Amino acid sequence: MADHLSPAARSQNMSRIRNRNTGPELRVRRVLHRAGFRFRLHRRDIPGSPDLYLPKYKLAVFVHGCFWHGHEGCRRSRLPATRQDFWREKIERNKARDRAAEEALSGLGIVPVILWECGLKDDDLIVDIISRHAHKASADDDRTE
Repeated sequence: MADHLSPAARSQNMSRIRNRNTGPELRVRRVLHRAGFRFRLHRRDIPGSPDLYLPKYKLAVFVHGCFWHGHEGCRRSRLPATRQDFWREKIERNKARDRAAEEALSGLGIVPVILWECGLKDDDLIVDIISRHAHKASADDDRTE
């Protein structure tokens, strides 16, 4: 199926897609704040510039869009019908960048937590995922002291 927009119109649409303060990210922020977690936003001094950083637990939270980060097995991550080579390369570069950031974070003792866009329907699940990682981080800190 051919793109129904001109290249200029498609470029305009794509340029308006944000990488910060997206709907899914705002939802995660609201849910975690309501649950009592405190965090910093978009810390550029931390590898990968995580969407949320919880300094108390050394957790870097990334809210990944299924399409943009190539969520395996997710219906939202299907490639468009046009320019598939371009999109495949773009998404593979994103995935490689994500892996590099996760490795760098682990090397610094920071736990990367990935929340996928498709899994953000349940507020309790979001809190549960972060709570489990925070509890594990707290337990690890207690063992090292």
